[in-house]
Amino acid sequence: MMQSRDSGVIGVDRRGHVVVIRIQRPEVRNALNLAVLEGLRDSLAEADRDDSVRVIVLTGGEGDFSAGADIDMLSGQTSAGYARSVNARCFKEIRRTEKPLVAAVSGFCLGGGCEIALACDVVIASDTARLGQPEIRLGIIPGAGGTQLWRRRAGDGVQSVAALGGAAIGAFTARRAGLVDRVVPCGGVIEEACQFGAELAKNGPLALPAAKRVMRASWNMSLSGTLDHEVSVMAGLLSSSDAAEGIAAFQQKRPPVFEGR
Repeated sequence: MMQSRDSGVIGVDRRGHVVVIRIQRPEVRNALNLAVLEGLRDSLAEADRDDSVRVIVLTGGEGDFSAGADIDMLSGQTSAGYARSVNARCFKEIRRTEKPLVAAVSGFCLGGGCEIALACDVVIASDTARLGQPEIRLGIIPGAGGTQLWRRRAGDGVQSVAALGGAAIGAFTARRAGLVDRVVPCGGVIEEACQFGAELAKNGPLALPAAKRVMRASWNMSLSGTLDHEVSVMAGLLSSSDAAEGIAAFQQKRPPVFEGR
C-alpha cells in the first residue's frame, strides 16, 4: 500500500483512499526540474498501481503550485533533442495518469506548472492563484499542453489570449472562464481538495478510472467514436460485482460497499 513519505522535492501524504502528492521546492516557487518531473511521474504511476488508491490530489502547497520550468531545463535544448527529452516524456506520462486527479492550486501556476494543473480532471484554486503561459515572452511556445488544454476548458478565445499574450490571470477570472472548478479562501485549498477527493472516492473504484478513460477518449476520437466507446466501457462495468452492489444498495436505500471487482 502506498504510504506517506517525504522524498525531498516530492512529498506523499496518504489520507484513506486519497493520496496527496506535493511539489516541494518552495525556495524557487516550486519550479520544475528533472527531479520534480521524475518524482511526479513515479509517484503518480505508483498511485495508479495501488488498488487502494482511488483519487489523487496534486498540489504545490498553500504557497505556489509551480512557477514553471527551471530555465536551465530549456537552455541548450536542440529541436530534435527536446522532442525526445526525459522532461518531455515525463509530462506525457503525467497526462496518462489513470485515476482521477484533483489539482489544488495556490499562488503562481505558470508555464509547465499550469500545464500540469490543467491536465488534471478537477482544478480547485485558492483565491491567491495566478494561472498563465508566459513562454511566448521568451520567444518560444508552451511545450507540454499549454496550446491545447486551456481551449478544452475555456474555448478558443481564452486559449489564444493565454498562448499569444503570455499574461497571467487571477483565480476568479479563471473560474468565470471555466479554467478552474472552484475557488476557496487562501489557506484552505488542500483541505478542500482532499474533502472533494474523499467524496469522489466513495464511488465505485472500477467506475472512477473507467469514466476518466471515456471522457479523455475525446482527445483522440470523434464524437461518434467516443459515444461508442462509452457504451463498450459501460457494458463491461455492468458485469462487475461493484455494479451489482451499487444497484442493490440503491434499491435497499443504503450506502454501497464497493470492493473494486
